[in-house]
Amino acid sequence: MIDADGAQLGILPIKDALNAAYAKDLDLVNIAPNATPPVCKIMDYGKYRFEQAKREKEARKNQKTVEIKEIWLGLSIDLHDFETKGNHARRFLAEGNKVKVSIRFRGRELGHPEIGHETMKRFAEYCADCAVVEKPAKMEGRKMIMFLAPQPAK
Repeated sequence: MIDADGAQLGILPIKDALNAAYAKDLDLVNIAPNATPPVCKIMDYGKYRFEQAKREKEARKNQKTVEIKEIWLGLSIDLHDFETKGNHARRFLAEGNKVKVSIRFRGRELGHPEIGHETMKRFAEYCADCAVVEKPAKMEGRKMIMFLAPQPAK
């Protein structure tokens, strides 16, 4: 058994431990039930739960969530449109988000996936200074998908 101050009181029967906790107007909490003998501590359990919730809330506040932004490209995309979409992707990557680049194939375009691979390769090269290819271009049904992630900080 451990006292509220952290001092070890030794091995006590359960009744004596409960009486000691009751005398100090605190709770007897079983910390390590699988240990031999089980370890119990005298503490204010409500205060402990409150502090634990406060620590968890602080940890959640410091976490950064990574969003995935999606950019759609056409198979026969014009140069200016390509640069505009590329600049959007660069902005998303600078904010720390991942980018999902997609090309949808329609009709006879499905017969020419090499053009899609070429467009994806060009897009990856356009964003190479601020991004790394997390998942290379791959066909999934009628779509070709590639994932870009921001470059790790040096």
